[in-house]
Amino acid sequence: MKFHINPLASDILISIYAVATLYLRFKFENTAEVSPINSIVMGVCFVVIIWVLIKLKVLNPNWFGLLKSKKA
Repeated sequence: MKFHINPLASDILISIYAVATLYLRFKFENTAEVSPINSIVMGVCFVVIIWVLIKLKVLNPNWFGLLKSKKA
């Protein structure tokens, strides 16, 4: 049995995740001397986590209804 999260909850979780990771990155980069390459790698890692969860169909984003779904 696969674990699925409904579209509205997925949208909310992705939004909270994005805001929290941006906050943590800015806070960490201000307190520690972080090079731009390390910052980019950290950002890519955070994005890859969300991308994998979407590809595995754990998160099912609806993008708050902004994108129209393709109908055959």
